[in-house]
Amino acid sequence: MTNKIQLLPDHVANQIAAGEVIQRPASVVKELLENAIDAQATHIQLHIKEAGKTLIQVIDNGTGMLTTDLRLAFERHATSKIRKAEDLFQLSSKGFRGEALASIAAIAHVDAISRTAEDELASQLIIEGSKVMRQNVVTSPVGTTFTIKNLFFNIPARRNFLKSNTVELRHIFDEFHRVALAHPEVEFKMTHNGDEVFHLPKGPLQKRIVGILGAKAAEKLVPIKEETSIVKVGGFIIKPAFAKKTRGQQYFFVNNRFVKSPYLHHALLGAFEGLLQADYHPGYFIYLEVDPQAIDINIHPTKTEVKFEDEQSIYAVVKSTVKHALGMFQIAPVLDFDRDTSLDVSYDTHKQPAKMPSIEVDASFNPFREGKKTTAAPQWESLYSAVEATSLPDDAVQVPLNMPAQAAPKVFQLMQKFIVSSTRSALLIVHQQRAHQRVLYERFLECTATQQSSSQQLLFHLQMELTPEQKAVYDTYEPILKTMGFDVTVTDLAVEVKGIPVLCEQTEVRSIFEAIFELGAPEAEHASFSPSDRMAKTLARVSSIKSGTVLSIQEQQALVDDLFSCKESTLSPFNQQIFITLNQQELDLKFN
Repeated sequence: MTNKIQLLPDHVANQIAAGEVIQRPASVVKELLENAIDAQATHIQLHIKEAGKTLIQVIDNGTGMLTTDLRLAFERHATSKIRKAEDLFQLSSKGFRGEALASIAAIAHVDAISRTAEDELASQLIIEGSKVMRQNVVTSPVGTTFTIKNLFFNIPARRNFLKSNTVELRHIFDEFHRVALAHPEVEFKMTHNGDEVFHLPKGPLQKRIVGILGAKAAEKLVPIKEETSIVKVGGFIIKPAFAKKTRGQQYFFVNNRFVKSPYLHHALLGAFEGLLQADYHPGYFIYLEVDPQAIDINIHPTKTEVKFEDEQSIYAVVKSTVKHALGMFQIAPVLDFDRDTSLDVSYDTHKQPAKMPSIEVDASFNPFREGKKTTAAPQWESLYSAVEATSLPDDAVQVPLNMPAQAAPKVFQLMQKFIVSSTRSALLIVHQQRAHQRVLYERFLECTATQQSSSQQLLFHLQMELTPEQKAVYDTYEPILKTMGFDVTVTDLAVEVKGIPVLCEQTEVRSIFEAIFELGAPEAEHASFSPSDRMAKTLARVSSIKSGTVLSIQEQQALVDDLFSCKESTLSPFNQQIFITLNQQELDLKFN
C-alpha cells in the first residue's frame, strides 16, 4: 500500500498561494507598489496596458537588490522585512509574508531588473510560471523595475473569470489611490495604454487628495486632528453637503497602511448622524497612528484587515474627533428650526416667580340649545368648511358617493405611490415608479437596437470636471450614450453636456451622469448582461418618476397603457413586482 500523503511540487504550491494573494491585476499592482515603498523609493511609476491583463510595470528609484537577493525574492516565504516571529507584532513595513513575488511568478511572465547604488551594473531575472528562464547583467539606473506580462497565462480558468477592462481598471485605480494617499511624500506617475492618467508630485496630504479627486475637492475637505496617549488621529472628512450614494471616498489608514474597518466606519456614521440625507454615505480620509505592538495586521492574506488591542477607546476618539471638527467648522446644525418659539422664555420674565394659570368656565354653555349662538366653542358647520377648504391638485379626482358606476374614473392615484385601476374581474394596483422604470428600460434598449433616438438640447449646458476613473468609464460607454440621444463633448478631464434624450428630465442631468460614472464600480457588472443593458437600467432608475410624485389622470392612464404594451410587464428591470391584482373572492375574504 502506497502512502497517501505527499508533498506538493513547488510550482503547484506556488499556484495555490497565488490563488490567495493574486486574485486579479490589481492584486499585482498592490504588491509591487508596496514593495517599492518598502524599498524607500521617492519616485514610483506604474504603467498598465489593457487593464493589467497584458502588462503591469512598476519602476522605482529605491535601494535595489543584489543579484542573490533578487533570486531569493522569488522564493516562497523569502522576505527582508522580518527575522523572527516577534517581528510580526512590530511591523512597520508593508510586504512581509514573502509570498507576493513567488505567487506572481507562478502565474505570469516576469522580467525583474534591480541595481543597488554600490553596483555599476544591474541584475536581470526572467521567470515564466515559476521557472527561471535566464539571468543576465544589464545596465539600469539605481532601483528596481518589475515587468509583469500575460497574467494567468497558465491558468486560463482564472483568466476567464476576470471582468471587463473598465471594472479591472477600477480595481487598479483603487489600489493605486490607497498607496498614493498613504504616502504623499512619494511622487507617483501612472499611465494606461500609453496615456498619462495621474502625475502626483510629492507634497502635503491635502494636495495629494486634490490631485486624485480633482481641483474642486479642496472646498469639500474639513481637517481633523487629535492626539491622545492611545492614538493620533489626522486627515480630512468631506463635508456632508458633498456626500454621495456610493462608498468610494472612504479611507482608513493605520500607520500608513490602508485598512478596512467596519467598526471604525460605524464611529464615523455616529459622528455624521443627522447631517446626511437618507441613502447617502460620509466621505473621509482618516489616518491613525498607534503603537505597532497594539495592533495585529497579520489576520488576512491581503493585509487590509486589522485588529486593535483597545478598539473601544479608539472608536470613541475617532467619533469625538470627527464630531468636534464638524462643529468647529460650523457644519453641524446649530439652529433647530422645528423648535416651537412660543415655548421660549424671554429675558425679562426669566427670574419672575411662576404663576398658577386661571381657568374660566361658562356655566350657561349648552351646545344642544337651539337658537343660542355662543363663542365658547366652534360651530359644527365650521368642521365641514375646513375640509372643503383643503387644497387639492387641480386635476385631483373627487368621486361623489351617488356617482353612477359607469361615470367613475378608470384610474386614480393612491398614496402618491400606486395607480389603482380595474379589469373585468379584478382590482389592479400598479407601483408607479417600477412601472415607469420598465417602460423607460425597454425604450432605451430599443434606441440602442435601432440606432435611432430623439434628443432635446439643454438651454444651459452642464459642465462637469472628471476624475481619471470617471473618464475611463465615460470612454467605455460613449458609443452607447450617443445612440440613446446624449450630445456630449469631452476635452481632457472635463465634460460638457449639450443635449439629453427626450425620455430624461433636464433637472436630472447631473444625477444621470453621476450614476453613469458609478457603472465602473465592480458590483455594477454583476447586475447586468451587457454594457447596453447596464446603461438602460441606470437611465431608467434615475429618470423614472419617484414615489410621492402627483400624476394627473391622463398621466396615470398613459403610464398604465405604456406598461401593458411592454414586452415584460410583470417585473421591473431590477426583478421587482410591478403590480398586483385582487379578484372579487380575495376582496370578499377581506370583509369576512
